[in-house]
Amino acid sequence: MKPYQSPATWRGDELAQRPDWRTTLSASDCAEIDRALHSVNQRSIALEDITQDDFPLPRLAAELRSIQESLEHGSGSFLLRGWPTARYSLEDNQRVFWGLSRHLGTPISQSAQGEKIFHVQDAGYKTNDAKARGPNTRKSLHFHCDRCDVIGFMCIRSAKTGGDSYLVSSIAVHNEILLRRPDLLEQLYQSWYYKTHNVDLANDDPWCRQPIFAIQDGRFVGYILRVLIDRAYELPELPDMTPLQREALDFLDAVCAEEELNIKFRQEPGDMLFVNNFVNFHSRSEFEDHDDPEKKRLLLRIWLSVPNSRPLPAEFAGSFGRTDAGEIRGGLHPSSLTS
Repeated sequence: MKPYQSPATWRGDELAQRPDWRTTLSASDCAEIDRALHSVNQRSIALEDITQDDFPLPRLAAELRSIQESLEHGSGSFLLRGWPTARYSLEDNQRVFWGLSRHLGTPISQSAQGEKIFHVQDAGYKTNDAKARGPNTRKSLHFHCDRCDVIGFMCIRSAKTGGDSYLVSSIAVHNEILLRRPDLLEQLYQSWYYKTHNVDLANDDPWCRQPIFAIQDGRFVGYILRVLIDRAYELPELPDMTPLQREALDFLDAVCAEEELNIKFRQEPGDMLFVNNFVNFHSRSEFEDHDDPEKKRLLLRIWLSVPNSRPLPAEFAGSFGRTDAGEIRGGLHPSSLTS
C-alpha cells in the first residue's frame, strides 16, 4: 500500500478547473446531433439497434473519442452540457443519449427486464419494498459505484430542490485514508462479502466477494456499494462484520463526504455526465420533487462497457463476469422470471 498517483487523482473543486472535465455543445454541435437523430428516425431504427455508424457525427466523433480517453486515462469523469432537451420528445432525447453513448462504449443491461436505458426518478415505493432501488427514490445516496465501466446520466428535468450530484476521486480518498488511517486502508484491500441485489433475479449466487481497493497490473481499481455489503454481513450463513471492518467503512464514507475532497454540482436539463466507476465514486443528495408529474425530476441512466477499460482483479468476476481489459462486462442479466 502506497499513495497512487494518476491524472484521476484530484481533490474537490480542482476538477472544475480542468479542461478534461467539461465542455458545452455549440449550436453547430447540436445541429450535427440533430442531423444524426433525423437520420435514425427516418430509417425507423429501434433504439437499442442504433450503432455508432448509424449515428454519424463527422466533427463531434473526435471530441467523443477524446472524452472516452479522458474517462480512462484523464480525470475519470466528464460533463457535457448544452443539449436542448426541451425542444425534443423524451423518445428523441433517449435516442440522442444512446447515439452519443455508442461513440463511447457498449450499453449493457441494468435490470432483470433487460433495460439498457434506465429512468432515474422517484417511483413512490414504500420503505423496504423489495423492488426499490436507490435511483427510484428521492433519498440521499452513499458514495458508491455501479456495475459497469462507465455510468452515464442525461438530465431531462431537475428536482424542485435538492438532488445535487457529488463526485469524489476514489484514488484521492485511498491516499487520504493511507495518510490518516493505514490500518483501515489495509481492511479495504481485503475481500468483502456482497449480497446479490434483490433485483438481480438471473443470478443464482446469494453473494460474492471482492475488495474495495486494489491494484491490478499496475492500474488502480476502486469499487464500493455499501448497501450490498451491509446486507451480506446480516446473512446468517456469513460471518458478522468485525468492529474494525465497520470502522473502515464508516471512515471511508466520512472521507468521501469531506467538502475539500468531493465536488458538488447540479445537473440541469440537457447535461450529460459520464463517470469511470473505478476511479470515481458518486452520490446524490435528497430532493423535493414537483407536484406536477410532467415536471418531476427525471434522469436517463446508461451503463457502458468501454473498449479501453482497465483490467480488474479476478475476484470481480462474481459481479462483472469478465475481468480482462477491454472486454464487455458488468450489468445485470435479463431473467426469464420477468417474462
